[in-house]
Amino acid sequence: MDQYHRGEYVFDVLDSGPADGPVVVLLHGFPQQNSSWLPIISTLTGQGFRCLAPNQRGYSPGARPSRRRDYRAAELVKDTLALIDASGADRVHLVGHDWGAAVAWGLAGYAPERLASLTALSVPHPMAFLRSMVTSRQGLASWYMYVNQLPWLSERLMLGRDSTGRGMANALIRSGLSPAAAERDARHMAEPGALTAALNWYRAMPLSRSGLGSAPPPKITVPTLYVWSDRDIAITAKPAHDTARYVTGPYRFEILGGASHWLPEEKPAEIAEMLLQWMADHPV
Repeated sequence: MDQYHRGEYVFDVLDSGPADGPVVVLLHGFPQQNSSWLPIISTLTGQGFRCLAPNQRGYSPGARPSRRRDYRAAELVKDTLALIDASGADRVHLVGHDWGAAVAWGLAGYAPERLASLTALSVPHPMAFLRSMVTSRQGLASWYMYVNQLPWLSERLMLGRDSTGRGMANALIRSGLSPAAAERDARHMAEPGALTAALNWYRAMPLSRSGLGSAPPPKITVPTLYVWSDRDIAITAKPAHDTARYVTGPYRFEILGGASHWLPEEKPAEIAEMLLQWMADHPV
C-alpha cells in the first residue's frame, strides 16, 4: 500500500519488502519524512522484513489539520495503530526516531499487546525526559521546545523572509545532518502549511496528558532497545541513562559514540544491525 486512512485523514506510507514478512513500522521525527529511513529499510527488507514507514500527521498533505489540539499525543499514537491495523498484522516491531520515538513510547504503554518489540532512537522514555528537565542540564538543551510554542516566530526563523528554509537547512547541518539531507528536509518544510503542521506537535504538548490519560506514563513491558548518541545536542546523558528505570520488560541500552542526533541517516548500518539482532531475539 502507498496510503492508509484514519477517519477523514489520508497518510502516505512507504511499503517495502515481502508482503508476508514480519512487519516493521518506522516512525520519523522532526523535521523529517519517511525517506529518512530508506538506508535502513533496504537492509531490513533484504532480510525478509516488510517495512512500513508513514509520513505522520502534519507531514502527509492529506493528514494536515490546522488546530494544534489535533496533534495531541493520543491522536499521534492512534494514527500508528491505524497503520498497524491496515497492515493486517496482529503484532509488529515498532521503531521510532526523535518525535517518532516519543510516539513509539506512547504506543508501547497504551497498546503493548500490538508490539513484538520497541526500538527508540535518540529520545528517551517520556518520564525520564520530564524529570531530567528539572534535575539536569536537559532543561537548557531543550530551549528550542519553548521557542516552538510561540506562534509565527519559529516559522519566520526557520523559513526566512524568502520562505526557502535556508536557515533551517543551515541549522540542521550544524547539528550533524548531512547537507543533502538537510536541504531535502528544509525543502519539504518550505511547502505551504508543512512547517506549521510539524511545529504543532510541539504546540500541542501542553494539551497532551501523560500516558494518554494515565499519570505518570506506564512503565514499558515490551522488549525495548534504546539507542542514544553522545553527541546529540538535543538529548543529554541524564534522561538517556535513566530510561532503564521505566522499562520492566527485556531492555538493552546502546550508546553510539561520536554520532549526532540523526542516527537513521548517520549510522544506518549500525542501527540496522542492532534491529536485526533485537528482532531476532524477540520475534513476532
